[in-house]
Amino acid sequence: MPPLRPADHSSVIQLVQKTASQHLLDGGTQAADRKSDGSWVTTTDHAMQLDLQVGLAKRFPAHGFLGEEMSAAEQEAAWRECLDGRPTWVVDPLDGTSNFRLGFPVFSVTVALLVGGKAQFGVVYDPSRDECFHAVRGEGSWLNGETLSLANEPKQPLKSCLATVDFKRLPRTVAAHLACDPPYASQRSIGSVALDWCWVAAHRVQVYVHGKQKLWDYAAGQLILHEAGGASADLEGEIDYLDRPLEPLPRSAVAATHVELLEDWLEELKAES
Repeated sequence: MPPLRPADHSSVIQLVQKTASQHLLDGGTQAADRKSDGSWVTTTDHAMQLDLQVGLAKRFPAHGFLGEEMSAAEQEAAWRECLDGRPTWVVDPLDGTSNFRLGFPVFSVTVALLVGGKAQFGVVYDPSRDECFHAVRGEGSWLNGETLSLANEPKQPLKSCLATVDFKRLPRTVAAHLACDPPYASQRSIGSVALDWCWVAAHRVQVYVHGKQKLWDYAAGQLILHEAGGASADLEGEIDYLDRPLEPLPRSAVAATHVELLEDWLEELKAES
């Protein structure tokens, strides 16, 4: 597949921003239903996904689509086509539905283009702050057009870091250790996986851990972090590389602003797993 042109990047970013502005900026609470996995879904999730799917199909009619709110059978079929070489857009139309439905203004839209299971382009848009993170494989990461580069940031030791930790999905021994004897300076949990990745890329936090996230949660954010110079792995210590296909099954995630910090963070986490 020939790479997307810069005009294509801009077109997708504009689609994401326009769709978010139409659906996500009204504020207030929303009625929500529980899905089979226990997560929340609102009518806005479905409306966002439909508009993004239609907009991407108009721009890239030969590409496939895999969205969070599709059925499991539809997702499996789209993933098989992706692995067979069809360029596929992987979309979480509203990452942070629990926040959104209660009016807590931390949520995002995340869109990634995968070819052969590998992320080539990713966008994460935070409409509440009008912040658009995006990355192009092999070319870099940006926040509202400004380059993100962790190489320019100080390399902090773990004990001085701000961490984002999703306690709910971690093994109990790990969660208990982090809560009772934290190896970092302070901790937050913001409720949007995609923004977790991006905020590490922007050096707002320096380390991150999450026990269970899905393909659409992390495909764009992981690319943004790596293109900014950060590093990531899973809780078992398997290092992520951009030349390795992503996995459709839920996975754990450990991230840091630089490789040495990731190694220290993994050592701390594995000691209690």
